[in-house]
Amino acid sequence: MSVTYVDIIVEEPSMEALLRALLPRLIPDVPFSIYSFQGKDELFERLPDRLRGYAHWLPENHRVVVIVDRDDDDCLVLKARLEAYAQAAGLSTRSHASEDRFSVINRIAIEELEAWYFGDWEAVRAAFPRVAATIPQQRSFRNPDSVVGGTWEAFERVLQRAGYFKTGLRKLEVARSIGPQMDPMRNVSHSFCVLRDAILELGGRL
Repeated sequence: MSVTYVDIIVEEPSMEALLRALLPRLIPDVPFSIYSFQGKDELFERLPDRLRGYAHWLPENHRVVVIVDRDDDDCLVLKARLEAYAQAAGLSTRSHASEDRFSVINRIAIEELEAWYFGDWEAVRAAFPRVAATIPQQRSFRNPDSVVGGTWEAFERVLQRAGYFKTGLRKLEVARSIGPQMDPMRNVSHSFCVLRDAILELGGRL
């Protein structure tokens, strides 16, 4: 069944900004809407009601994608919580449905959105050309999903050493700067690739 519309739910405006730059390239023929909250707590507070609302009207050819940061949570516990919300609302998920008979896709950014920037360092350098080209070769950053000590904090330090954001990382500005430079097929963050491939499937491009 071809998908004709996608609703995407995210926890913060910076994720929304990044996806608005990427989605037209991933699913150019599928219209979408993005709904962002002011953090994971607000998303989890409001998600059950939103999913119950979807259950009353969502057509078979529409899909809902929910994306949250792992942060310090256990990935399996976090995914199970998202899956349980969908199940309680009466919606099937990609993880527990056969073939394409599902309504909801739950995905986790590990550890945070900034891991996806480390996964496409060429895009970061296109947006902020003074950052070191050798960052991906350094042991601390070889695996974008395993940066120790907080991904956004590490990303902030790298940019500040290059002379950017001396007063603190402005996440929305960063997303709007890097998003148009990113090549979704180049990214080496595993959590990004899992989301990318799910989106490509919705558009019938994988």
